[in-house]
Amino acid sequence: MRNRGPQPNDAALFAPKHHPALTAATDDLCWLLSRDYGTDSALQLVGNRYRLNKRQRMAVGRVSASAKAIVAREKRRIPLSKTKGKHVAIDGFNLLILLESAFGGGLVLHARDGTYRDLAGVHGTYKHVRHTVPALLRVGEALRPAASVTWYFDQPVSNSGRLKTMLRELAETHNFNWEIVLAYNPDKELIALPNETVLVSSDSWILDDGGAWCNLGREILAEGDFWVVRA
Repeated sequence: MRNRGPQPNDAALFAPKHHPALTAATDDLCWLLSRDYGTDSALQLVGNRYRLNKRQRMAVGRVSASAKAIVAREKRRIPLSKTKGKHVAIDGFNLLILLESAFGGGLVLHARDGTYRDLAGVHGTYKHVRHTVPALLRVGEALRPAASVTWYFDQPVSNSGRLKTMLRELAETHNFNWEIVLAYNPDKELIALPNETVLVSSDSWILDDGGAWCNLGREILAEGDFWVVRA
């Protein structure tokens, strides 16, 4: 079974010698975003200044945010310990891909808003890896005290139906109070949920337009030894 680990060049691109440039580029991009510069043009400007390649630029873009956004997100964040008895809704692929990548030795980015993000992604098709089930079990145990947990996955992504079946079987086997929803636009549905629902995601749009949220990916990964780079 395949592994969702690091890309072949990641060890070189994100080696410690590049950290100062990545940090400086992130500082500059956050400064520009705080002054309402367009994300794409600001990232191009910063990337050119620090001579970052495409993947390094992607990383800087993933970890950056305006000062206003960082403060607003932190105000609505609640710790995992406070999800007991609450209804939790998970941005499924967002959390699962992060955990699969981390468990497989892949790069984890410590973003300026405190979230952990990855450079992987789902490009039309999802294929489970050998870390998929361990990741799902970690989430299940972490959220066992919650009143309910609803996973939202992108229905248009190929194999999302198989993934739903896998989650349902795990829920039955381990007595997880899970519901699995396949939606054409999960982000939009998550944002529209009642304010008393706790969202689990590191997606910027969800964190900015949704209600209370839990930084579950980081809380789970804080318990182990993973490759985390803070830019």
